Amino acid sequence: MAGRKQIEESLEGIAGKIFYDELMSRRTSLRVGGNAAALVVVESEGQAAQIVDRLGQAKINYLPVGNLTNLIVRDGGYNGVIMLMSGMERINYQQVPEGEDHFVSAQSGAALSKVVGFCATCGLTGLEFCAGIPGSVGGAVWMNAGAFGKEIKDVVGEVSLIDPRGRKRTMRKEEISFAYRRTDLPAGTIITDVLLRLKKGDSEQIKEKIREIIQIRMKKHPLDYPSAGSVFKNPPGMTAGRIIEEIGLKGMRCGGAEVSRQHANFIVNKGNACAADVLELIGLIQKKAREEKGVDLEPEVIVVGEDPCRKE
Repeated sequence: MAGRKQIEESLEGIAGKIFYDELMSRRTSLRVGGNAAALVVVESEGQAAQIVDRLGQAKINYLPVGNLTNLIVRDGGYNGVIMLMSGMERINYQQVPEGEDHFVSAQSGAALSKVVGFCATCGLTGLEFCAGIPGSVGGAVWMNAGAFGKEIKDVVGEVSLIDPRGRKRTMRKEEISFAYRRTDLPAGTIITDVLLRLKKGDSEQIKEKIREIIQIRMKKHPLDYPSAGSVFKNPPGMTAGRIIEEIGLKGMRCGGAEVSRQHANFIVNKGNACAADVLELIGLIQKKAREEKGVDLEPEVIVVGEDPCRKE
């Protein structure tokens, strides 16, 4: 287990903002979680590669994250370095003289909402389905985010990344295996840039479609309380929210965490919830779904860190 001194030595001389013993309940969208040993705001590809190389040599755990919207950090904290990619948020329109395809390059830390708005302003269509999805571009690619029958893989052209050894490379879409809410990229991979392949469209029509999608989301999703978005992946031919509702757990509460009464596949923080409350609810839902429906619900949220009782 890495100590504070070892982590500080590994990060010595690294440019950018570094926070030690950072309370993650202040950072995650669900507002739960213990302290991360360190959190670094990554601002460049070179900086990211340097951090990965140093931490790899020191055998220190690290976790690249976007906007911390689908992450649960256990109450015992994370004994490693959180690499917050939000410092890398540049978006560029790469205009082409001929052809049907138009390209937008977005750094991985760019908020997905900003990229959707940028594309609409440029009159580029294909990304509207992502309207209202929280998180970053890098996170969307990592999880193969999707909605309304479409997925981010449908518009990805290339992905630039840093592998777990600190080496930079670019992969074409065809080289990456995309599946439902996941890719085959190895753990420890850091996405740095994404090239999106889009079509030219009418800017006003695109903006109107985005407004329609956001209205649908506002009606369906609980926005009044902190959440981590959809908790479970949808099983084939079913929706997790419907399953949870049918087994009678809508509104179920553990401590300050509650299964949303508006959308059962959301767990909301009704006030002073801790990660243990949320994880207890997740376990109860999985157990009852298995017993009553014969369905194994797979979490969509990412859970990291240690339980307090196991922390040394």
